[in-house]
Amino acid sequence: MDRQNNRRQDKFGGPLYEKLAAYGASDFYAFHMPGHKRLMGEFENPFQIDITEIDGFDDLHHPENDGVLTEAQRRAAQVFGAGETHFLVNGSTAGILSAISGCTKYGGTLLMARNCHRSAYHGAELRGAKTVYLYPQYIPELGINGVILPEDVENVLQKSIIEKKQQADGKTEKDSGGDREKNQNRIQTDIQAVMIVSPTYDGVCSDVRRIAGICHRYGVPLIVDQAHGAHFPFSKYFPEDAVSAGADVVIHSVHKTLPAMTQTALLHVQGEIANRERIRKFLSIYQSSSPSYVLMASIDACVDLIERDGEELFAKHVRELKNFRESCRELKWLYLAGLDSEKDGIWQLEAKLAEFGQTADFDRSKLLISARRANLAGAGLTGEELSRILRERYHIQMEMSGPDYVVGIAGIADSEEGFGRLAEALHELDQDMDEKIPVGVSTADKVSAKINALPRLKAVLTIGEAAEAEGACRPLAACEGAVAGNYVYLYPPGIPVLAPGERVTEELLKCIEEWLEAGYEVHGLKYDGDGIPKLGIVKE
Repeated sequence: MDRQNNRRQDKFGGPLYEKLAAYGASDFYAFHMPGHKRLMGEFENPFQIDITEIDGFDDLHHPENDGVLTEAQRRAAQVFGAGETHFLVNGSTAGILSAISGCTKYGGTLLMARNCHRSAYHGAELRGAKTVYLYPQYIPELGINGVILPEDVENVLQKSIIEKKQQADGKTEKDSGGDREKNQNRIQTDIQAVMIVSPTYDGVCSDVRRIAGICHRYGVPLIVDQAHGAHFPFSKYFPEDAVSAGADVVIHSVHKTLPAMTQTALLHVQGEIANRERIRKFLSIYQSSSPSYVLMASIDACVDLIERDGEELFAKHVRELKNFRESCRELKWLYLAGLDSEKDGIWQLEAKLAEFGQTADFDRSKLLISARRANLAGAGLTGEELSRILRERYHIQMEMSGPDYVVGIAGIADSEEGFGRLAEALHELDQDMDEKIPVGVSTADKVSAKINALPRLKAVLTIGEAAEAEGACRPLAACEGAVAGNYVYLYPPGIPVLAPGERVTEELLKCIEEWLEAGYEVHGLKYDGDGIPKLGIVKE
């Protein structure tokens, strides 16, 4: 017993802490979140500032008019240009859940982008909402999802009004002419809120300004999951921020691209369309009743840093980004997304729209490195393999890998040395491929790799109805035609390829089988020890 006590006095923490400490002390460079990159922060002893709601320190759920948290949130609203800002200590997930719940009535209709994060689907499920989907454009040259077109939003909103008007015409056939005209004037869309994600995990941005204008003409609030774009307001090098573009509710993950601790985020509200009181109510439901003062202090410190030194820090960051991107122009087989569309750090509009799609913008701090050119020439390099090589050979940890690309997240905490290490690694890998790929191979007439666009599935039940229905479990290969009882998604980025209530198709099953064969982690499938993937379905 004495030996054990002595050992515990000499050594702090368990296996997880020890592994984290070792990683933090290593030479691994982090092109992944959180945005402080284990480099920018001054919490020498977080235990020293870890308190609860004691006198003088305000209460996040019941803030005082002149309390320290009230003032901190007001300052954040001013820095980000919002009408009202709330600290989130349960991540952007709590903000998305609160925004959807606050902007919709139970059983209402939510118009949402099909490539939203799974938390948006959970928000719809908790509200018993009917979901109508907006499908993003697809970018086959990069193998990623693109923008939500403004005209698609308009078309769905207009269609909903036409359908409701037709229903009203049927109900008022026996009414007098005056009553019928009065009823027609009251007709509004059944859609209670619109939800999109911009930028996507890969950095593609929709035209939020145009979409917001469309939503407002129909009296509908626009919610934007801009978790990956908290840095947008602070440099014109980045796409326009959703707050300044007019979105009603915007969620920022300050820990993703800014120097704040994991799980910290902000929810911004502006204008008169979104119901602020209801959003506040649901924030108190979805956030912990014991919010971490360490995390809230991290948000406040991040806002303070940007307010004081943001202009200088972002100017330096943009210079280093431009230099890195230019250094990648010499790559022959690997390709840094967006590089063909800019010159001297300036977008060439026609080229940008040709690469990312009409109305699209792109966040150049997302380092999307594609091996598709090499693969069309026969290199056979998967995104997972590229990520593994960077990690094992060069000690560079990227954020995520796709079928034939990797994504890194860059921010103001990154160093010139870090960018240099990544550039050197990419040039060495590019040279390796140049030696392996036969001379004279042309990719001009090659067919792009298989499209991995989101499948368009028919919703038979709402997400909530399917989740509550009696379920069964069936081998994946025998699920064609069944109605899904649970989610299936690749993680990251956590976008469901199948949601509860949708009918399973042969096309979807083939996609899932290919992902499994390629070694990707497909969440939502069940295994009973026999190695056979199974899917939860609604029992018919």
